[in-house]
Amino acid sequence: MELDPDLCLDVPEGFDDTDAETQVHPMARKLFPATTAAEAFRKAHEWVREHKVFLADVSWDFMHDEDEPYMLSIYFTFELDPEDT
Repeated sequence: MELDPDLCLDVPEGFDDTDAETQVHPMARKLFPATTAAEAFRKAHEWVREHKVFLADVSWDFMHDEDEPYMLSIYFTFELDPEDT
């Protein structure tokens, strides 16, 4: 499997997260602005369906005075194929 560089996290050279107390678990966030709540959920559903990700959490916000005031955020990690690990 070839990874899309736009979906990769850059880690500084020499970065070490092997200490059990401070292990870093990279997570990404994607925003879905919309004009209605249903549209925000539809956009998120379609995006998640098309990508190999593990959904970890969601958050919801309403942005007053914006063209697309409904804001759904998803937090996710990338699922790798077992042979890629």
